[in-house]
Amino acid sequence: MTEQPTPSVFTMITRGDIPGRFVWRDEDVVAFLTIGPIRPGHTLVVPVEQIDHWTDVPADLWARIGEVQQAVGRALMDAFSPVRVGSIIAGLEVPHCHVHLIPIDAESDLSFANVDPDPDPAALDAAAERIRGALRAAGHGAHVPG
Repeated sequence: MTEQPTPSVFTMITRGDIPGRFVWRDEDVVAFLTIGPIRPGHTLVVPVEQIDHWTDVPADLWARIGEVQQAVGRALMDAFSPVRVGSIIAGLEVPHCHVHLIPIDAESDLSFANVDPDPDPAALDAAAERIRGALRAAGHGAHVPG
């Protein structure tokens, strides 16, 4: 019998053990706002399956993660009108593969030194709803929770 890893905080969020501000959910991939945003709209794209390192993600699942990144990235462009949406794979803080999508106007906007350690919950809720609205408008309503 294979020993299961201790559930990561992202697994607990995905399962609903810890609340999350989801903007995307399908059987393989979820996307939700981080509780420590670098910029408004900072979203994490996470496989449902707990896989520690992105290099260990099976190719078909990585392709699905990429599809969701593009859909959410376009929604971030529509919702926040940044110059670009930056993407970061860091993975040091949580042992569960995840991709940061961050609306940016300059490369310096990608610095984790810019994390807001105590964001206003109402602002996070509003950002999530803007992203959900943009995803619905783009035809992704089947994957948008709520």
